Amino acid sequence: MRFASLGSGSRGNALVVESAETRLLIDCGFGPRQLAQRLARLRLAPEDFHAIIVTHEHQDHASGVAACARRYGLQVLLTHGTASQIALDGVDFKVIDAHRPIEVFGLGLQPMPVPHDAREPVQFVVSDGAVRLAILTDAGCVTEHMCATVSGCDAIVIECNHDADMLANSRYPESLKRRIAGSYGHLENAAAAELLARIDRQHLRHVIAAHLSQENNRPQLARAALAEILGCEPGWIGVAEQETGFDWRQT
Repeated sequence: MRFASLGSGSRGNALVVESAETRLLIDCGFGPRQLAQRLARLRLAPEDFHAIIVTHEHQDHASGVAACARRYGLQVLLTHGTASQIALDGVDFKVIDAHRPIEVFGLGLQPMPVPHDAREPVQFVVSDGAVRLAILTDAGCVTEHMCATVSGCDAIVIECNHDADMLANSRYPESLKRRIAGSYGHLENAAAAELLARIDRQHLRHVIAAHLSQENNRPQLARAALAEILGCEPGWIGVAEQETGFDWRQT
């Protein structure tokens, strides 16, 4: 199984997961034209995919879901709460249970409910039966359930949205600062590190910091926070960029 990011941040998110002949798109915060352009960097086309899996309805994760699904004939899988917030006219979609594992074209998906300010947000652990990839890019705080679900994974793409000091001293309005830093907002660097500290890491071969704020974080800060827990060089930690995402990683 391998995975790559098409872009990660407040201006659009999409992650590609591939195993054998199955290709899934986790979120689609890009329109059809931009999706095709970003996929071309990986030598893929939208028609190569089997489904779009949606974590939640926020624009940076779902703005392109319906248009891309209709144009390229892709099935969409999402929770009932998320489906209630997206216009899905003309889309082949399937509602999934936020607590039950499912199989999608041969890949296993374990949904993981997370605290975030959306209707019914989930993140996922994807498995081909041999390895497990955790995708955790939007959550306000770390929960026991999140730790238990991602523990023992071979790879993790984890939100490092902001540095707490940078956010506190930013020019953002106080209301926005409270939302981002709140229990239903976004994980800061130290919280992401806390999650890594609480899980079984013996199989962990890839750690990618994702969803970094361009205003309130820096890649070196995210890397340093995670590397301290992992006992590795900061350069070993990958970073998902807004414009370029990250290239293929093999699990």
